[in-house]
Amino acid sequence: MIMRANTDSNRSAIFRAMLARPTTSFLMEAHNGLSAIIVQQEGFEGIWASGLSIATSLGLRDCNEASWTQVLDIVEYMADATTVPIVVDGDTGYGNFNNARMLVRKLCQRNIAAVCIEDKQFPKSNSFIGDGQELADLGEFCGKIAACKDSQTNSNFSVIARVEALIAGRGMSEALDRAHAYGEAGADAILIHSKKSEPDEILEFARLWKQERPLVIVPTMYYRTPVESFRDAGISLVIWANHNMRASIAAMRKTCRHIATTQSLVGIEEGLPSVKDVFNMLDYEELYAAEHRYLPAPEDNNSTTTALKLAV
Repeated sequence: MIMRANTDSNRSAIFRAMLARPTTSFLMEAHNGLSAIIVQQEGFEGIWASGLSIATSLGLRDCNEASWTQVLDIVEYMADATTVPIVVDGDTGYGNFNNARMLVRKLCQRNIAAVCIEDKQFPKSNSFIGDGQELADLGEFCGKIAACKDSQTNSNFSVIARVEALIAGRGMSEALDRAHAYGEAGADAILIHSKKSEPDEILEFARLWKQERPLVIVPTMYYRTPVESFRDAGISLVIWANHNMRASIAAMRKTCRHIATTQSLVGIEEGLPSVKDVFNMLDYEELYAAEHRYLPAPEDNNSTTTALKLAV
């Protein structure tokens, strides 16, 4: 069952504790309220609100085509539907320091545990598109981090600085220099990103970084790497970044293709969750109980409530 209208301000503290653990923690991607519920029900301790996945679910490209207010609306639904910490992929902060600090204030109001901002130019493009993407000026991005930290209204809220120097082909030295500067500016953790299919540069960065601040990775491209390698390297947090969105595409394509081809639900219905399963996921029983508590009793025995009808 889900918990609605949760106002637990401890989610940020729980996430901070995850970052501080000597062991590796994991976040799973979600892109709307339903996928967030599934992530929590399947046992993940936290949720990654992926910019790519949210934009894709809206039929938009991951190039800041989705506005920050659209993203904010979606993560609010995700927070209301769950109780675990949510980390929002905040792209570049959607502009300069002023846009970024506005975003942080709004995320704190919605009980979001953390935001991750990346050191690229606004508007951004997805990191896996093209080569040599423009990076933000070092001083400007440090100021953006400081503005975010100064603007948080929850003392446990975390700001994760995402370093794109390896993605942009700038090399290990610049990646380390930027990470050090971002830490000094107040970042609570560093996300080091790579688009290589092997983890060598990520593991080398982790070795040179020496756990100065919690280190976060997104192994989308180097997914064959055993998790033990990340644990041995002292990685604090691993993000499975877009897999629910991609899995949903595969499932919907398969379903639509079958129904379009056969003009029948035979062979599809048997493999799907029942409608009753959907009602159970969204806790229709709570609504039914609330109707009995707050609405007058029906005048005749043939009358039934909306929730009861739906739950049958």
